[in-house]
Amino acid sequence: MNLPVLAGTLSTVLFALGLLPMLLKAARTRDLASYSLSSLVLSNVANAVHSVYVFHLPAGPIWLLHALYVLASALMLVWWLRYRTERRGPEALRGPEALRGPEALRPGSDREGSSNESIAVEQEALQ
Repeated sequence: MNLPVLAGTLSTVLFALGLLPMLLKAARTRDLASYSLSSLVLSNVANAVHSVYVFHLPAGPIWLLHALYVLASALMLVWWLRYRTERRGPEALRGPEALRGPEALRPGSDREGSSNESIAVEQEALQ
């Protein structure tokens, strides 16, 4: 195996290993809220266009690398569309907000979901 093909093979393996944590976390948590739909769609369109170029090159590590990117982008888009319905509505809130209810979303509330006035009243009661 010559040096360019060896470098291409090694980089493909490294890039694939770099994709795994993202894909595993997305599959495990089903939380893709931090990804934008437009970014995922553009990535898939770009991969489709880039495929015309890549698959006209001689077969090699670049084919595998590009196939991994196509697969990862497509999975992320499908999962984003599939799991977005689970994020809708108050019952879909993630984290501590789900335990506190709508009061946590009230303007003037601090990060813990209690209003600033409630904290002052509680502190006076303790004194």
